Amino acid sequence: MGARSKARKRAVDLLFEAQLRKVDPVSLLADRVGSPDVPPVNDYTVTLVEGVQTHLARIDELLAEHSEGWTLDRMPAVDLAVLRLGLYELLWASDVPDAVAIDEAVQLAKMLSTDDSPRFVNGLLGRIATIADRLRATL
Repeated sequence: MGARSKARKRAVDLLFEAQLRKVDPVSLLADRVGSPDVPPVNDYTVTLVEGVQTHLARIDELLAEHSEGWTLDRMPAVDLAVLRLGLYELLWASDVPDAVAIDEAVQLAKMLSTDDSPRFVNGLLGRIATIADRLRATL
């Protein structure tokens, strides 16, 4: 697993933990950065967590709008964390190709969630990717 893939997994772990504990992910991240009790936090992990949190309202709006038959509340927490990260990279990380953002999210879903999750993540991010250029123009 490459450095960025590891950073993505750590970011999903932090987003997931923050959601379950009902705390701000950036505050949780700040507690971890520089702590001698946990492994060092990669700069890209910081970028991802801060980026997701900065754009969370728009990310959740887009996920809710484009998910078919699912509300955000019904989605497994791990899937939601993966989708938020994937959508952040898809729309706001200009150095990450769309296909890479989707593939990395699918790989995280395979590693961390249910057997149905990779297909769900791929389908939802794939739908949004078809209009990603138009969405980026309005961000």
